[in-house]
Amino acid sequence: MNATIFILVLLAIFVIVFAAMGIRIIQQSQTMIIERLGKYHRTLSSGINVIIPIIDVPRKITWRYVREDFDGRKIVHFKTKDRIDLRETVYDFPKQNVITKDNVGTEINALLYFQIMDPVKAMYEIENLPDAIEKLTQTTLRNVIGELDLDETLTSRDTINGKLRIILDDATNKWGVKVNRVELQDINPPRDIRDAMEKQMRAERDRRAKILEAEGMKRAQILEAEGYKEAQINQAEGEKQAQILIAEGDAQARIRRAEGEASAILKVTEAVAKNGDPINYLVAMKYLETFKEMVSGENNKTVYLPYEASGILSSIGGIKDLLKGS
Repeated sequence: MNATIFILVLLAIFVIVFAAMGIRIIQQSQTMIIERLGKYHRTLSSGINVIIPIIDVPRKITWRYVREDFDGRKIVHFKTKDRIDLRETVYDFPKQNVITKDNVGTEINALLYFQIMDPVKAMYEIENLPDAIEKLTQTTLRNVIGELDLDETLTSRDTINGKLRIILDDATNKWGVKVNRVELQDINPPRDIRDAMEKQMRAERDRRAKILEAEGMKRAQILEAEGYKEAQINQAEGEKQAQILIAEGDAQARIRRAEGEASAILKVTEAVAKNGDPINYLVAMKYLETFKEMVSGENNKTVYLPYEASGILSSIGGIKDLLKGS
């Protein structure tokens, strides 16, 4: 009796373990490849799945992981697991030496973003998918960099990334993999090349600075010359306007003086015409004014009267008569 109970208990335990082995819980964004008697059977989706233990066996895949040690160095290790991650995966490849078109060796490391789109192809079309992707990326990177000069390599990262993505996506399509992006992290030329490039950049900056300084001085001189020119033009224009105004003022003054003198002469003529000839009066007055100017100087000690002065003096006598008559 006890033996029968013991056998039933063992049988119950075997059934429970067998049932437990047949249940597979797959997380979201994961899948599992099931082989039945060594042949592909089906692909498990996320959720609860039931398989036949012993007969149905998960196919394992090797996956690549990167971790850092205490010194900050990146260590790559591979792990075998029975679940395939369908999310986008990032591969950080170690630095590798490549040679540019102008025979300059440089170190480059890249980041690769890819995603498994067909788990069956990823499992059966390539033996070691992570290692294959790494080697393909390295060789493709060498080929792409080998077509570019060092200057183009340093300044054309977007172009290099685009070429790598297209080539890798086309090559990995057979493996059921979609390459979404490729990014170059670091491009490190040799030390002597970096020193030469730094000197070249400093020389280029100095040259640009001198050009800008020369252009600034040139512009300043041009502006100064233009300012001086405008100042001279404005000054000449001002002097011109001043001369015009002075001439107009002098003309107006002469006109006013002439008008005043004409009015005075007219009145004198009217007054003198009653008692004598006004011409003699005017001539005598002009003579007296001129004679006054002749003797007004400090150094004029001797005055010589011209011979014709007797006629003028007679005119003065006529003035006296005119004044008496008036």
